[in-house]
Amino acid sequence: MGCLVLYKFEVKVKQMKIKLLIVPAAVFCLAACTKDKFDTKPQLEFKSVNTTVLNQNQLLEFTLRYTDREGDIANTRFFIQKVTQNCEGSNFTDSSNYTPEVPAQSNGEGDVLIQYFYGSSFDYPILNGPQCATNDTCVFRFVLKDAQNNISDTVTSPTIVIIKS
Repeated sequence: MGCLVLYKFEVKVKQMKIKLLIVPAAVFCLAACTKDKFDTKPQLEFKSVNTTVLNQNQLLEFTLRYTDREGDIANTRFFIQKVTQNCEGSNFTDSSNYTPEVPAQSNGEGDVLIQYFYGSSFDYPILNGPQCATNDTCVFRFVLKDAQNNISDTVTSPTIVIIKS
């Protein structure tokens, strides 16, 4: 009978050792799961555009989603490039008009609205019409650079047709 009691004691000790090993492993897994979900390199996602056919005196609005672990995109710039597919002379690169208004924070995320007006306006940056005899078919490319000079991947809009007036 003494051997049986000793055997049961050894089994319980082994079970307790296994339980003691499982607890730290579970804590480690939980810690790994709560790791920051954002990268140091800003992430940029194209969310939407209000129109894909732009007429004279119409506003063009792009909505982009950003994430950045340090949230250090305050006072930084979006680099925007318009690339035409059939109308030479209509391309442009604009890196001066869009500085996101975002307070410094860790784990920054949010939406940014970028707007152009096709026509005359004092409220928005002006998007010139096609520089050729036909409509301008183009895409817009966007890049975000944070305060630590980390640069996002380039995101591209759907094709936009700018109607020749």
